[in-house]
Amino acid sequence: MNFDDVIHARRSIRTYDANKKVSKAQILELIKAAQQAPSWKNSQTARYYAVCDEKKLAEVRQGLALQNQIVTKDVNALLVTTFVKNRSGFTREGIPENELGNGWGCYDLGLQNALLCLKATDMGLDTVILGLRDADALRKALNIPETEDVGAVIAVGYRTADVPAPKRKEPEEIVTFC
Repeated sequence: MNFDDVIHARRSIRTYDANKKVSKAQILELIKAAQQAPSWKNSQTARYYAVCDEKKLAEVRQGLALQNQIVTKDVNALLVTTFVKNRSGFTREGIPENELGNGWGCYDLGLQNALLCLKATDMGLDTVILGLRDADALRKALNIPETEDVGAVIAVGYRTADVPAPKRKEPEEIVTFC
């Protein structure tokens, strides 16, 4: 698949085939692709907690909003994404380099997550990024240290149905040439 095809084929999928499993090798390939994203001063602060064990999946699902528990009921892989705090956007002494502070860590994580989702599409996998979650519950379930902020949860699996492309704004609606 060429890059434009991957971009246009990617969808946020909310129904998955429970009989098709995502392998550890596939997850590692996704994360390897995600690591190619740029980050503030190459700080590489993104972290991934790959949840594939059925018992642990059930526990992690309890940390999701009800609608996201329903969306993820048939996936066998959830990736909880975090970033190391106070590094991206900060000096080595821990001083924010601009007004965004840890916003840069979140930004860098988002870049990685986008590449991960595009790679999943290229591999024939499907994803949805879930932001409605209880960070404290996820932190407890996965022993995520306080030095990391929880970003999102990404469901990874195989869709059960095609989803039409949502309408996008035209570039002229969102660009200002100066």
